[in-house]
Amino acid sequence: MASGVTGSRGPGGRRGFLAELKDAVNGRTAMLVIAVLALQLGFIVSYIGALHHPYPHKASIGVVAPQPVSAKLVGQLNALPKQVLDAKPVADEATAVSQMKDQKLYTALVVNPAGTQDTLLVANASGPALATAVTQVITAAEAQQGRTVVVKDVVPLAAGDAEGLSSFYLAVGWCVGGYLVASLLGISAGTRPANAQRAVIRLGALLLYSLAAGLGGAVIAGPILNALPGSIMALWGVGTMVVFGVGAVTMALECFFDVIGIGIAVLLFVILGNPSAGGVFPPPLMPPFWRAIGPWLPNGAGTDLNRSIAYFHGTDVLRPLLVLSVWIVVGVALTMVASVVRPGTGRADLPTTEEASPAQRVPDPA
Repeated sequence: MASGVTGSRGPGGRRGFLAELKDAVNGRTAMLVIAVLALQLGFIVSYIGALHHPYPHKASIGVVAPQPVSAKLVGQLNALPKQVLDAKPVADEATAVSQMKDQKLYTALVVNPAGTQDTLLVANASGPALATAVTQVITAAEAQQGRTVVVKDVVPLAAGDAEGLSSFYLAVGWCVGGYLVASLLGISAGTRPANAQRAVIRLGALLLYSLAAGLGGAVIAGPILNALPGSIMALWGVGTMVVFGVGAVTMALECFFDVIGIGIAVLLFVILGNPSAGGVFPPPLMPPFWRAIGPWLPNGAGTDLNRSIAYFHGTDVLRPLLVLSVWIVVGVALTMVASVVRPGTGRADLPTTEEASPAQRVPDPA
């Protein structure tokens, strides 16, 4: 019997290296380490893949020119290699500017029929990198025709938002807060609420946090740093929706997948969400996969709303608002379902002394 107990121990009763290794790194820990490695490599692939080689793809541009010239020029621009531009005729310069401010066009080319210098209208608020890329394309195309172009910014960036990234970083900060606070609640109180009532309490705590985080971000980006103009109340609302949506989905993922759910949240909101959000490069400058998923994730929806509120008077906000609403509804619904189908036993969800059965109660030492 004694030999069976001490068979794995070396001289002097010390345990062997393999036995210590099995205790220190069990199968579950090894799987988690492998999952972290996969997330790390996914982070590298996603960010480099999305941002390493930007070039325009069907960037919308209006063409203001007399009718015979307009049709020919639209055809020439749409025939450029790699489909870099998506040109369409526009009646006049005022209409082109209006459509740019309504976020229906990124740029517009106004042809001067009486001379050889045309005007390219850009909106740096939509993304300076895209304005620069389109300017380069148009300048080269105009040079082939013996013409020149002068650039006019019709929607400039705020003085405190020199690179146009404040809308993006504000949304990213809200997303980070959302999944971190949900992860903290899961780690400290158990990944699954003990019942539906406890789930409602957690979601209520998340909502209060979301309100505070939304207001704090809006005030910092607005009055404190003067990075984003626009309504503080509107930005507060966006921030609350982003934080609560991300947090509720993270909470639901933890309910169904335990600590693995945190990794899934990182995959969604960091690895996929951040590079595709349209912050560093607007969608026309990103590869197809990231261009396709960006608008449907909270990071991209939040960035679009922040930019619209700050620079475009709240135009084109229906889709991103619906996107955030869907994330909120899905997160809340799945959290409530999980609390009923798979109730948890986290420390904060253990029964109190009054709720415990006599067998569970600990006698008073006195």
